[in-house]
Amino acid sequence: MRDETKCLHSGYTPKNTEPRVVPIVQSTTYVYDSTREVAAVFDDPTKSLIYSRFANPTVMAVEEKIADLEGGLAAMCTTSGQAASLLSILNLCRTGDSFISTPQIYGGTINLFAFTLKKYGIECIFVDQNADEETIHKAFKPNTKLVFGETLANPALTVFDIEKFAKIAHDHNVPLIIDNTFATPVLCKPFEFGADIVVHSTTKYMDGHAVQGGGVIVDSGNFDWKKGDFPELTEPDESYHGIIYTETYGKAAYILKARMQLMRDFGCYPAAHSAFLLNLGLETLAVRMPRYCENALKVAKFLQASDKIESVKYPGLETDPDYELAQKYLPKGCSGVISFVVKGGREVAEKFMDSLKLASNEVHVADIRTCVLHPASETHRQLTEEQLVAAGINPGLVRFSVGLENVEDILEDVENALAAL
Repeated sequence: MRDETKCLHSGYTPKNTEPRVVPIVQSTTYVYDSTREVAAVFDDPTKSLIYSRFANPTVMAVEEKIADLEGGLAAMCTTSGQAASLLSILNLCRTGDSFISTPQIYGGTINLFAFTLKKYGIECIFVDQNADEETIHKAFKPNTKLVFGETLANPALTVFDIEKFAKIAHDHNVPLIIDNTFATPVLCKPFEFGADIVVHSTTKYMDGHAVQGGGVIVDSGNFDWKKGDFPELTEPDESYHGIIYTETYGKAAYILKARMQLMRDFGCYPAAHSAFLLNLGLETLAVRMPRYCENALKVAKFLQASDKIESVKYPGLETDPDYELAQKYLPKGCSGVISFVVKGGREVAEKFMDSLKLASNEVHVADIRTCVLHPASETHRQLTEEQLVAAGINPGLVRFSVGLENVEDILEDVENALAAL
């Protein structure tokens, strides 16, 4: 099936007389005929459903759909994109380990990597994604377990060279994890370029309607964990009677370990109703994404022509430094998010935002409605000036998330706000 069809049909196929729409299984528990059957599932939760902290039929249908869209082996949903990023790292790293990430990522993820994980003895080594290969290779340590990057950085809108980093990561026998939130699998499928694990904040385009938070981890099933140093996967897990994930589950070792061990202990699994709402968003994802891209490109060109705008960052513009990379990885479009710098710095940028009438000033992005945010004052305010620069954030930077309104209405709103400066 093509993406448009997968969005509607993957993950759930009703049998004779069953509901056409994915049912909401609003239950935390499942009944068994014997104690022995329950005990067997506690030994191996993949045998059946046992408790909705591990799995739920409604959520499982959505997981299967997202895995199919990404071209992956399996997926596991979480309560937020932040939880997905966290578990994707903890599934491989323990105290004393390190991993590599580019600084051109979401500010909340930088905070998680640079500060919170550091407190638990896991080091994040930041390497600029534009660094040459020799510099990137030198950043690796004997205890480095993975490489992390974003397809389209939030809010820097830089394009990550997936093939380049996949090759480097594989040279060191570690996987590449990609945050594909802004691109979605409709615009980019990182597994086709060598990535091994994909994470999303499903709160964004996948949901699309700003009604519930969520995240997901997708496993390609392609990485050979036995080639590297991954004791978490290749040595006995005493919490599951000494099971060795790579021996028992083969290609599915990574995602099943995440579910059986981390989801069991951290308990950040979404509710059935949340998955139901997410599925409604997924059903229109392939229809919505082209419109976001079309509207955003028109707005980006309009901003580029304004003498009140210092610079515009949108990889769909031919003048953008990442245009060629975008043509390779995002030929269908570069999402609906634009970053631009208003002349005059922070105060003028804030005045521009406050002068908008149609666009909502809110802490969100990738919605069906146009919304705007000032990263330096809001999502990235915890970063130092040096970290802001490294993340590509100017004090006058505005993140503009173009919605699905008529583009002429969006342009008029922007024009009126610029006229107020």
